[in-house]
Amino acid sequence: MKAILLAGGKGTRLRPLTIHTPKPIVPIFERPFLHYQLDLLKKVPEIDEVILSLNYQPRRIEEIFGDGSNAGLSIRYVVEPAPLGTAGAVRYAGEKLRESVVVFNGDVLTAVDLASVVALHRERRAKATIVLTPVENPSAYGLVETDATGNIRRFLEKPKPDEITCNTINAGIYVLEPDTFDRIPAETPWSIERSFFPSLIERAETFVAYVYDGYWIDIGTPDKYSQVHRDIMDGRFRAAPFAAHQSHAFVSPQARIEAGAIIEGPCFVDEGAVVKAGARIGAYSVIGRQCYIEELATIDRSILWANTRICQEAVVRRSILGRQCHIGRSALVEDGVVLGDKSVVTDFSRL
Repeated sequence: MKAILLAGGKGTRLRPLTIHTPKPIVPIFERPFLHYQLDLLKKVPEIDEVILSLNYQPRRIEEIFGDGSNAGLSIRYVVEPAPLGTAGAVRYAGEKLRESVVVFNGDVLTAVDLASVVALHRERRAKATIVLTPVENPSAYGLVETDATGNIRRFLEKPKPDEITCNTINAGIYVLEPDTFDRIPAETPWSIERSFFPSLIERAETFVAYVYDGYWIDIGTPDKYSQVHRDIMDGRFRAAPFAAHQSHAFVSPQARIEAGAIIEGPCFVDEGAVVKAGARIGAYSVIGRQCYIEELATIDRSILWANTRICQEAVVRRSILGRQCHIGRSALVEDGVVLGDKSVVTDFSRL
């Protein structure tokens, strides 16, 4: 059995972080995000190969994952000649497949029981199975309506309040039969949600839902990207290094924390980082590899990517900083600021 990961997007909602870093490899603590999706796929022993459907900066991704041996899965790369949309990418990557295929959007983090999804697909002899997840505010999403036996009835694109009949949305995880791919035009931008799935309904083919009400998040915005880190620290999503010990401060043995520095859990300090005397690392902060936090600086509820320097008495609060940023002395960066790689904030500046 194969899996296709749709990882070709430009990650525009996460810019400027994704200008030099494709979304599949943005770091969650010290690991590229794609590792978490591969961990989930490894829980289905039948999956013997993962096909990464890429378009944006594919070499950056291949440099990290190679043939997949370090991740414990065989990985093959398919690079779209141009963006083909969600369905077009599936057809392009799965052109020669003859067996059921698991398809995963490249920005979804979840703890769904993928083996149970595959089992339902086979039990119902479905042409397609889609994972749905309930949401608290249905009016903000496109909804997917099912009947009493779990068959997909229709897709509602951001309905008005009086049109809401359910609270389930597309979770971006599918099991598909390749004999349906011929209805997707070759090498043509095509939407899986707006064109491919409606074709299944129109032809009255077996198209079923697996409703999952556990942990699920789309990491594609700065707010959600930050939330993922908090959720892991708090144990809402179980992952290293916080899987066994939530709400504590994880400090790499290779980090250097000087006497008089204040470290408040939960937080994460990666290897090679230096935190000088009098500096404070507040709760829900992430200090990347080789970061340098000078005396009396404050980091609070913020994420710093690798090799960033925070100078004396500077404050970074509720913000995300890319790689190799420099925040000058007594500067203030707060309230949702997102800085791309190599950004410089000069001394005493305020953002």
